[in-house]
Amino acid sequence: MKRSPFGRTGFDVSPVGFGAAPIGYLQTERDRVGNILNLLLDDGVNLIDTAASYPGSEEVIAETAGSRRNQFVLVSKCGTKLPDLEGDPFSAALVGKTVERSLQRLRVEQIDVMLLHSCDLKTLQRGDALGALVKAREQGKIKFAGYSGDNEAAAYAAALPDVAVIETSVNVADQRNIDVVLPVARQHDVGVLAKRPVANAAWKDINQQQGLYKNYAKTYTDRLARMKLEPASLGFTGPGEDAWPELALRFTLSQPGVHTAIIGTTNPKNARKNIGYAERRPLPADVIAKIREVFRTADPEGNWTGQT
Repeated sequence: MKRSPFGRTGFDVSPVGFGAAPIGYLQTERDRVGNILNLLLDDGVNLIDTAASYPGSEEVIAETAGSRRNQFVLVSKCGTKLPDLEGDPFSAALVGKTVERSLQRLRVEQIDVMLLHSCDLKTLQRGDALGALVKAREQGKIKFAGYSGDNEAAAYAAALPDVAVIETSVNVADQRNIDVVLPVARQHDVGVLAKRPVANAAWKDINQQQGLYKNYAKTYTDRLARMKLEPASLGFTGPGEDAWPELALRFTLSQPGVHTAIIGTTNPKNARKNIGYAERRPLPADVIAKIREVFRTADPEGNWTGQT
């Protein structure tokens, strides 16, 4: 896969990466995780995104892809309250302990990127949490510090000198960060991971969604219904199961400043399709403009903020 510079980190990343939330929240079996991770690495995907709060995720990544550690950029997230660690959410103490635990669970001496996991703007401005990541960076435990979140908090984080990477929601049904966060990230040469790039497949019947994803998809499903967006009207005339995900992923990857989009599928067929879609980017300018216009028309008051 073609790779591009990941902001100022010095890494070059594939247009799609693997998002490991399904490993924990959907309790995906180990062998299936191993199969999908190795398939993606074989096909040129070189970024894996996980979090300390995804149950079992860090351990399974270490077990199934640890032998290929030099082939991918490793991203994890920290700061949220964990049942087995003492400390207040986003306190320096908890962030430091979580970094140590992640190093042990991932079986590495250094994590490429560690992100604060969606704290609010006030907490971010206090500085304790980011300061703990800076300390971990100075100690060589992480290579780069960053922030995962949305809206004004993510824009604030993207302008901070110690933030090298931002993870934020960008998709057809979640466009606020295109205007609020991405310009700041570009200005400061920050690496950007787009989360939820296919809008949690919100074009599906909501009853087909699983567990945690039903909550996220509900918001996006409601938005898409109000947008009345149809792939066929934009020139995507293939089968519905292909037209929507291709349109959605290519829209996300077409946004200036997005370097990679993390996909959480553990289905090999869908994974290969996503790689194929990513290699067809970007969308024509008129198609992008139409999707943006439809979003603004459906939300004239600007109430559709990025989902944290």
